[in-house]
Amino acid sequence: MAKLYFRYGAMGSSKTANAVMVRYNYMERGREVLMLKPRLENRDGERIVRSRCGLEAECRMVEELDDIDLTPYACVIVDEAHFLTEAQVRRLVDIVDERDIPVICYGLRTDFRGELFEGSRALLCWADTIEEIKTVCWCGRKATFNARISGGRVVREGEQILLGGNESYISLCRRHWKSGDLGPKEG
Repeated sequence: MAKLYFRYGAMGSSKTANAVMVRYNYMERGREVLMLKPRLENRDGERIVRSRCGLEAECRMVEELDDIDLTPYACVIVDEAHFLTEAQVRRLVDIVDERDIPVICYGLRTDFRGELFEGSRALLCWADTIEEIKTVCWCGRKATFNARISGGRVVREGEQILLGGNESYISLCRRHWKSGDLGPKEG
């Protein structure tokens, strides 16, 4: 029986690398995988998912899902799933329930303010299995928050979505996210 999985973690927790590796494992066994991402996520190109450590794979857009013949696919993998709409998550639920195809979604749980994204909220409600992919704060504790940074300081206000990487975000434990402590200065 297929399931909808939501694998979430703070930035830098290797979510995309994990997604690419799962895709590879399926393909190594001769199984076809549909890799998707939301159109909004275009930092690495329109049809590429790329991890910070350099692993990458070709993908399609979630917005194209209704035009894709799912017959050959043994699995659907969605990267950057926090950017999904609730309607898109419900479409993924239908794929699991009606087509018996497992769907594995990777994404953030919360934004830089500690608030749920629409896609994350829907996945937390509808996923059969919810798994945390862990990473660490500079202090060694588990990092669960994504701090937006600008000018060496934690930013608390702004639009929910600002695409960026290490130049714009850092993963922190709750304590250091709350205090805005980015750790000892290198020098």
